[in-house]
Amino acid sequence: MARKKKEECKKMPGWLISFGDLMSLLLTFFILLFSMGTISLEKFHMVIKGVTESLGGRKIYLEQKLLNQSNVPLEFPQMYPKMKRKKMLTEALYEIQQKLKKAGIQADVIQHGSIIRFRINTDRFFPPGSATPYPEAIPYIFDLCRKMKPAGFTVIIEGHTDNTPVKTKKYSSNLELSAFRALNILKMFLQCGYPEKYLAARGYGPYRPIAPNDTPKNRAKNRRVEFVIDAS
Repeated sequence: MARKKKEECKKMPGWLISFGDLMSLLLTFFILLFSMGTISLEKFHMVIKGVTESLGGRKIYLEQKLLNQSNVPLEFPQMYPKMKRKKMLTEALYEIQQKLKKAGIQADVIQHGSIIRFRINTDRFFPPGSATPYPEAIPYIFDLCRKMKPAGFTVIIEGHTDNTPVKTKKYSSNLELSAFRALNILKMFLQCGYPEKYLAARGYGPYRPIAPNDTPKNRAKNRRVEFVIDAS
């Protein structure tokens, strides 16, 4: 009787080889992640040092005993100085806004990123066709300057009008009228002590309306002065 052939070992399924390769790759991947996630305390300390000092915090000096601790104590007595000044200024502007509204003068605070616009309607600030403020409006301008000065931000004073033609001999156009209104307010800010290098004046006349010049109410909205504050 012929001997039975020795049974051959079963071949490994093809999917198992692929599965083993996948597991090896996953293991390598997680080992790599672990190595990347291991933070050097010294390097971490140096990063915190740079960020803290650049944002106005206290200077941090390298100390070996500090690096041996698991928690790195940080102090930020002067952190985010511009953010604090911006907050202080915004609160002051809202306070002035309420004062103006009580006096029947429309005012708005508009924030967009680091730019703050303080918008004042000029109907009760300037006589029609004139760039000289009403006497009763002058204290509000000086009060605004005093509240804005501690923040020390750059301020651009913009004059705007509606599209009604100017009927005076002194000013040939609304563009000229708006420019002189902004310039006169700038001069008052200088008298108040606001640094000259942080001030500028512009006149746009009727060319940057915030409402259509189709009704008396909308035209009144366009007659305004805006204080554009760069808090960046």
